[in-house]
Amino acid sequence: MKRLFFILSVIITSIQAEEYKAVFNCNANDMQYVASRMVLVERTMDMIEEKGDTPKFAVTIHGGCAPIVSKNYDEIILDEKDLSSIELSQKQLIKLADRGVEIVVCAMSLNANTIPKEDVIESVKISPNSFLETIHYQNSGYALMVFE
Repeated sequence: MKRLFFILSVIITSIQAEEYKAVFNCNANDMQYVASRMVLVERTMDMIEEKGDTPKFAVTIHGGCAPIVSKNYDEIILDEKDLSSIELSQKQLIKLADRGVEIVVCAMSLNANTIPKEDVIESVKISPNSFLETIHYQNSGYALMVFE
């Protein structure tokens, strides 16, 4: 009887659990701001999971935000104060990817920032156009959260 009650409890809890779907679109070029947002994405995941719900997140990166995916960001960024923020952002991206967050960077933005595709960190998928990815996520029910 206890086993049946336990199984029913698990099923009811699973049914009641919500899925939070969001795509975080990063176009900002203020690296300190970007780093703070990447940390906030992880904290948001933690809060959702603490409630017993499931986060399903993606991060799309383009424009001035693209350098955060480069293994050689220190060769791209000239402002010394931005280097530690990019390092933090990159560490956060890797942590987020390890937690199942899909990370996508725009190939056109890589080109505009002179970042070779082979310099992109492993956990990041390269898309021909990150707008297409963002639209796909939205059409799949993801809320759009913008970093600008």
